[in-house]
Amino acid sequence: MSAITWEVFASGGFETAWPEQGEGLLRARGRAVGIEPEPYWVTYEIDTAGGFVTRGLRVTAETAGGLRTLDLLHDGQGRWTANGEPLPDVGGAFDCDLGLCPLTNTMPVLRHRLHQEPGEREFLMAWVSVPDLAVRPSRQTYTHLRPGRVRFSSGDFRSDLEFDEDGFVVDYPQLATRLTAR
Repeated sequence: MSAITWEVFASGGFETAWPEQGEGLLRARGRAVGIEPEPYWVTYEIDTAGGFVTRGLRVTAETAGGLRTLDLLHDGQGRWTANGEPLPDVGGAFDCDLGLCPLTNTMPVLRHRLHQEPGEREFLMAWVSVPDLAVRPSRQTYTHLRPGRVRFSSGDFRSDLEFDEDGFVVDYPQLATRLTAR
């Protein structure tokens, strides 16, 4: 298993992930450190089911205020729980999006091959803010621009992301850029 490391401009930090990719599946563990919006350490594990649909995200965040944990689970039918509590606001979402984490842009792009084939898709995401680990609904659109290039937009925010052949972010202007090859 090879690692991917990004410099994360948006947090003033770095992230390293160890992804494992199979037929329609992605598993990864990662660690991130940042100083924005406050100094933090984050450790996460993510698992998907078939079609790169998120099954679970386990996150631990440490700040000066202490340790927080989140066990975000998806039942495969669009229902989510956070630490065992139902999350009706993100019902119907297939993916999670861990804030400040370029790895979590991979699942919807791979599922629809948007890094390789024309198309545009809108998604509802279970967005997890860092470092407080609050879960909120987030509408996001991914648009294929050309092979390896996908436009991400959410609300007023827009960025043209570069992906490698395996569907992992190489460059995410305003957020992060990859430092190591996969």
